[in-house]
Amino acid sequence: METTKKTQVVGIKNAGIVIICCLVIAVCIFQFLLGNPSNFMNNDPNNHPLNMLGTIYKGGIIVPIIQTLLLTVLALSIERYFALRSAFGKGSLSKFVANIKDALAAGDMKKAQEICDKQRGSVANVVTSTLRKYEEMEKNTSLPKEQKLLAIQKELEEATALEMPMMQQNLPIIATITTLGTLMGLLGTVIGMIRSFAALSAGGGADSMALSQGISEALINTAFGILTGALAVISYNYYTNKIDKLTYGLDEVGFSIVQTFAATH
Repeated sequence: METTKKTQVVGIKNAGIVIICCLVIAVCIFQFLLGNPSNFMNNDPNNHPLNMLGTIYKGGIIVPIIQTLLLTVLALSIERYFALRSAFGKGSLSKFVANIKDALAAGDMKKAQEICDKQRGSVANVVTSTLRKYEEMEKNTSLPKEQKLLAIQKELEEATALEMPMMQQNLPIIATITTLGTLMGLLGTVIGMIRSFAALSAGGGADSMALSQGISEALINTAFGILTGALAVISYNYYTNKIDKLTYGLDEVGFSIVQTFAATH
């Protein structure tokens, strides 16, 4: 009977909790740090800001929303860093792949398994499962060579399919924030411009404060939206590239195992 395979990749499975926590933190920052009366003339948040914190507060209600997205990107990026770090294992992936290929070329399956035990991580897990199937097929005398090769290949694909979802987890959320952050910034910009035009249409010096606040709201939200979208794009592309590198390593080792079996049996 086959044992149930489990992935060893760690990670946050419920990103909703992370988003809620980031929302709470963003609202607290907006209310108590940015909205602190000391950041404004006469200690009144309705007056002109005295520093950058007060200026950001003037960005309006969209600011904590964009800050939530920004904090979510940062939190999930850190989470993906540790998750993929455990997936790659303890040593260099390229060195691990090279050592496994050398062991396979020498026909030393025991050494290959020792390398996997030392490396750990997703690639090592997949190679370990494939090596076990390799040994099982070596002992099998009833199946023809073609079916043995297919069995090894299938084991490789199943082990890879088990590891991949955990490696890609939470990346779709970061990809969504890539667009959502920019759109929220645009929404805040539009709201700010509406207030500015409303102040202009009213006319008179009394509306200069409203005009200034509308412009501040537009520019602050534009800046935060661009920053959030840019960080999300960088994070998503960085981790996608790392996963592609890991997948390539899996394919390279898997091909070597299948080819070794085909050449020696």
